[in-house]
Amino acid sequence: MRYVYGLTSALLVGGAAVSLITGQPAGAQVAQNDTSVMSRVVPRAGAPESFADLTEQLQPAVVNIATRQRVQVNNNPFAGTPFADLFNRRRGEDAQPRTREAQSLGSGFIISSDGFVVTNNHVVAPNNRATLEEITITMPDGTEYEAELVGADAPSDLAVLKIKSNREFPFVQFGDSAEARVGEWVVAIGNPFGLGGTVTSGIISAVYRNTGQGGAYDRYIQTDASINRGNSGGPLFDMQGNVIGINNAIFSPSGGSVGIGFAIPAEIASPIVDKLKTGAEVERGFLGVSLQAMDDDTADSLGLPRNRGELVQSVQDDSAAERAGLQPGDIVTKVNGRDVTSEQTLSFLVANLEPGTRVPIELLRNGRTLTVSATLGKRPSEAELAQQAQVFDPESDEPMNPDETDDTIAEKLGLQVLALTPQISRQLGVGEETAGVVIGAVDPNSDAARKGLRRGDIILSANYEAIASVDDLRTRITEAEADGREAVLLRVQRRATPPRYVGVRLR
Repeated sequence: MRYVYGLTSALLVGGAAVSLITGQPAGAQVAQNDTSVMSRVVPRAGAPESFADLTEQLQPAVVNIATRQRVQVNNNPFAGTPFADLFNRRRGEDAQPRTREAQSLGSGFIISSDGFVVTNNHVVAPNNRATLEEITITMPDGTEYEAELVGADAPSDLAVLKIKSNREFPFVQFGDSAEARVGEWVVAIGNPFGLGGTVTSGIISAVYRNTGQGGAYDRYIQTDASINRGNSGGPLFDMQGNVIGINNAIFSPSGGSVGIGFAIPAEIASPIVDKLKTGAEVERGFLGVSLQAMDDDTADSLGLPRNRGELVQSVQDDSAAERAGLQPGDIVTKVNGRDVTSEQTLSFLVANLEPGTRVPIELLRNGRTLTVSATLGKRPSEAELAQQAQVFDPESDEPMNPDETDDTIAEKLGLQVLALTPQISRQLGVGEETAGVVIGAVDPNSDAARKGLRRGDIILSANYEAIASVDDLRTRITEAEADGREAVLLRVQRRATPPRYVGVRLR
C-alpha cells in the first residue's frame, strides 16, 4: 500500500474494459463453452439496484497474490560508518549479515485464459536487500498456484505474472478508460487486509488526478470506492465489466480508506502490460530537464493562464533538452502539439513517446513564443534518476550507504568518500571542472578527524598526484604503504576557502 502526501496510499494500478471469459469450470463459475464471452449485465440508467450479477461474472478472474521474500539483515551496528570493518573483524561471524523471511499480500486479475496476471510492481518487487523467492496465486475458490514474474516496470508500478498451470482460467480484458466520466459507478474487487474476494462500490471522483507526487505517471482515476491495504493491484471495473483502472494508492491520514482512492488508468496500463507480457523492456523518451509546476503567482507574474505550462529549473548536460536549446527559465507550454497542464504534464507526454522521436516543443522565453525541436533520449532507470537527483548536504550527519564505501580508504584513512559528480559540485559551490573526490563521513577517532577534515571537503590530490576518482585515492594509499610511508599528503578544498595540504597518518 502506498502513501500519498506523506499519508497512507494503497498502491493500485489502472486497468481497462473487461469482459470475463472462462475456460475449465472453476467452482460454481462456468461458461457454456471455453471461448465464449459471458453476457454482460448492464444495469438501467441511474443507481444500480444491485451489483450482484456483475460481481458474480467478474470475481472469478480476480486473485489474491502472496510473495515470500528472503531479506538480508545487517547485524553490524556501525554499518555505513568507518567503524564497520573494524567491528566485523573483531566480532567475526557474529557480525555477518543474517537473513529472515518476509511476506507481502496484494491483489491482481487474470487477463488471458492461459493465466497471465496483472498486478502492481510494489506487490511483488523486493526491496534492495531482499530476494523474491516465491509467488503464490490464490483463486476465489481457494485453489493455489505457483506463479512466476514475467515482467515488471517500476515507473508505472505495473507487473505481469504467469500462473504455472496448463488449465484454462477465467479472465477479464482492458477497456477504454478515456471514455470514463466523473460520477459514473465503479466496482473494486480485491484482497484488503488479507480478506480475499472483497467487493466495494463507488463513483469516479476525477478522471485524471495529479497527486503532486511528481513523475511521469502521476495521473490517476480517483474514486470513493473503498480501497485499503491489500487492494493494490486489483481491478477497478465499470458497469459493463470493463477494467478501467488498477487500484494503486489511497490518500489517508489514518491508514484506512477515507474515500479517496487512486487507480492507474487502463489507457496507460494496457500498452505497458502488452510489452511486459512478452518480456520486453519498456523504453521511454527523456528530455533531461528539472521542472516546476506553474503556481498561481508564477502564472500571474508572467501573464499566463493558470494550469498551463511548466517552468524549466535546470537542463542536464549533454541531454536532448540541451541539444534542442532549452534554457532554465523557459516555460514549456506544448509538446508534440499537446498542451502541458497539471493533468497532462511534460513528464507524462515525453515518457509516452519512444526514444529517438523528434518532437516540436513550444515554449515562452522572455515573453516571446518559440518552437524548438528535440530528439528524445532514453529515460534512465529509476536508480539512475535517483542518483542524478541526489542531494549532498555538507551539514548532514546521515551515514553513507555501505555499498558506496571503499573499504581500503575507510580502514586506512578513516574516511568515506564518493565521486564528485556535477550535481555534488553545484551543491558544494565549486565549478564543475573541479576534479577530485568528496568526503562523505569521517571517523571521529581517525587522524583525519584530528586534522580537521570533515564531510563536504574535496580531496584534490594525494602525494602530489591528482585525484579524479575513488580508485585513484585507493591507488595512492596502496603506493604509499608499498613505499613504507606512514602517512599521505592530501590537498583538500573546502567551500569558500583556498585549498590546503594536510598530512594524514595511515592506520
